[in-house]
Amino acid sequence: MYLKTSNIPFYERVQQQIDDPVMRHAVANAQDRIGANRQKMVDELEQWDDWRSRAAQIRAHVLDNLDAYLYQLSEKVHANGGTVFFADTREDATQYILQVAQAKQARKIVKSKSMVTEEIGMNAVLEGAGIEVVETDLGEYILQLDKDAPSHVVVPAIHKDRHQIRRILQEKLGYDGPETPEAMTRFIREKIRNDFLSADIGITGCNFAVAETGTLSLVSNEGNARLCTTVPHTHIAVMGMERVVPTFEELDIILTMLARSAVGARLTGYNTWLTGPKGSEESNGPEAFHLVIVDNGRSKVLGSPFHDILRCIRCGACMNTCPAYRHIGGHGYGSIYPGPVGAVLSPLLGGYDDFKNLPYACSLCTACDDVCPVSIPLSSLILQHRRTMAENGITPTLERRTVQLFNYANRHSGLWKVGMVVGARAAQLMIRDGKMPFNIGAIKGWTAARDLPDADGESFRSWYKKHRQQRRNGEKE
Repeated sequence: MYLKTSNIPFYERVQQQIDDPVMRHAVANAQDRIGANRQKMVDELEQWDDWRSRAAQIRAHVLDNLDAYLYQLSEKVHANGGTVFFADTREDATQYILQVAQAKQARKIVKSKSMVTEEIGMNAVLEGAGIEVVETDLGEYILQLDKDAPSHVVVPAIHKDRHQIRRILQEKLGYDGPETPEAMTRFIREKIRNDFLSADIGITGCNFAVAETGTLSLVSNEGNARLCTTVPHTHIAVMGMERVVPTFEELDIILTMLARSAVGARLTGYNTWLTGPKGSEESNGPEAFHLVIVDNGRSKVLGSPFHDILRCIRCGACMNTCPAYRHIGGHGYGSIYPGPVGAVLSPLLGGYDDFKNLPYACSLCTACDDVCPVSIPLSSLILQHRRTMAENGITPTLERRTVQLFNYANRHSGLWKVGMVVGARAAQLMIRDGKMPFNIGAIKGWTAARDLPDADGESFRSWYKKHRQQRRNGEKE
């Protein structure tokens, strides 16, 4: 299923999430807490707009020169003793990883949190070949036990509370301790420790790769990524092709923006830099290193009207401020990339057939534009999706015909005037206590959540004309 996380129809899926009080409470609390912490970090940094501008410039520069930086990165990784594989598709990426695992006769793989491996469906391919894959991020581990999908790019289990987590641990692992976060975390840590020691391969994502040195940057709040990259004999890193920075100087700026935007902290708990396999005089690190650079549709986005979405640094700030995400959570989007960034990115990577509804899970309030640390115009890109779908006949036929009729009436003042007068009088006759005698289409969606305004049978133009005349008569007197 890879990018897509649910086969339930969009509106049914959304309704399920709206009816889930645990999820809505958990997400609302997380949004409020992370949002408040982020604002403190923004105020502390000062000149935030200048930092945003510089970060956006760095990301835009990389995209404009991506071929050169990817070439430089691959050359440096090779020089450092590693192997680079460019994967055009998700199938290319997963088959290469599987071939490496089979060549190593791997039976167990430990893996740290990685959105791009979720995107390409890596776990399913490896498990289908009889290889055990153990998620070692706390949230991802819980979701793996529950056979659930992540609902946030930074906090994957944001939709669950501690009562649910304890139940999962009890049912799957026989946990009988208290439901305090400390006790449950300690239990999981002790359980995973043996997996680190017995794993044949460690797999991670890559927050950013430094082209100048061939160094990978991993940002996390747990120590699991370091164990995945140092204990197993082989380390495989998987990265989206756009996740490159020229030098450590640019990386410093991007990481500053990432930590403050993602979790409201100056830095995350662990910032790890890895440059190839261990040397002859080093005691820690893998003996073999593979970097898998994934395209999977990204090259088609370059130079398109959606080019700017590739600046994304996966901080999740847009999700943490989005009112739609607050009510439907990550699972409402049915993609491993939810929220405003998912509404833009998922249709590009997965196609409109599966994700045509996501651009409409947005009120265009532009809150996401205000918090994005690299100044991506998310609301404009969402609107561009709507425009593209309308122009290509992807939107529902009734919707297109309705808009065409509206446009026709809007171009003819006489017809528009008649329509407004008739509509105002019809509304006066039909609306009772905020409800219509029939509920279809957009009207049904509106009245399910709120009441229609009372109508007095008068159009705005008629009202304006009457009051303008009354004012003139008053001035003459």
